[in-house]
Amino acid sequence: MDEESLKHPRQLFSREKVLNFLLINGGVLLLSLGVYFFKFPNNFSTGGVSGLAIIFGKLIPAEWLSPATMMWIINMVLLVVGFVFLGRGFGFWTAYCSLVFSLETWVLEKLCPMKAPFTDQPLLELCFAMMLPAVGSALLFNCNASSGGTDIVAMILKKYTGLDDIGKALFVSDSLIALSSCWIFGMRTGLFSLLGLFMKAFLVDSVIENINLCKFFAIVTSKPQEICDYIITQLNRSSTVIDAVGAYSHLGCKVVLIACRRGEAVHLRQKCKQLDPKCFMFITNTSEIIGKGFRGV
Repeated sequence: MDEESLKHPRQLFSREKVLNFLLINGGVLLLSLGVYFFKFPNNFSTGGVSGLAIIFGKLIPAEWLSPATMMWIINMVLLVVGFVFLGRGFGFWTAYCSLVFSLETWVLEKLCPMKAPFTDQPLLELCFAMMLPAVGSALLFNCNASSGGTDIVAMILKKYTGLDDIGKALFVSDSLIALSSCWIFGMRTGLFSLLGLFMKAFLVDSVIENINLCKFFAIVTSKPQEICDYIITQLNRSSTVIDAVGAYSHLGCKVVLIACRRGEAVHLRQKCKQLDPKCFMFITNTSEIIGKGFRGV
């Protein structure tokens, strides 16, 4: 939530803002479900605040201090530290997601107490413990938000130390948390935690890329106007046309460049073949398109 939106309240309820709000809350819900129903019962300590909460919940002998309660306490402490050291630059959505994440996990603990895992298949539960939070985190990152936690520590380190490899530092700390579970919960759970840590590293990036996946076309054609007319009138997009010369034929031609969504790409490919059966198309996947009609900087 930026200052411009606060100055113009109507912008708070625009279609884009509402969709962004729903995606963020959906991402937080997936995080909460994955952590509470699959990570906590199996003691999968794959790093982050949830991993610390599982370990501290085991080490501190107090019935009321469950992993969900411990995660709430750690997140609240990190939020206070974040506001103290980062001020207004801390980020509204980071604070919001951190609060909602902690609250939802605590509510799930009260409504659906988990005395044991759902199944006796830890590998199956590890997949869900990693998959649900990975999709949730990807949705948050795609909306320029995060669930807080160790991300707050990363922000502070980046601001006051100038370290560039914050991600590597956090990965090392997560690895230490996962390794400590070998000693606290046994080698079997510890190895599952380490496996989950590596799965998480690849899953989040993979989900983000698939969410943003688009198609880039470079269409070599002798009928650029017809193709561009279809792009403008039917796809409601624009394109770039450049001059080209065939290396073998030495004949002049045009190259139409356009980026579009996956659904639009199917129709564009079919239409290009109808308009110019001899056209030559280069179609590549891309997940980083910045500009009007796609993503802001």
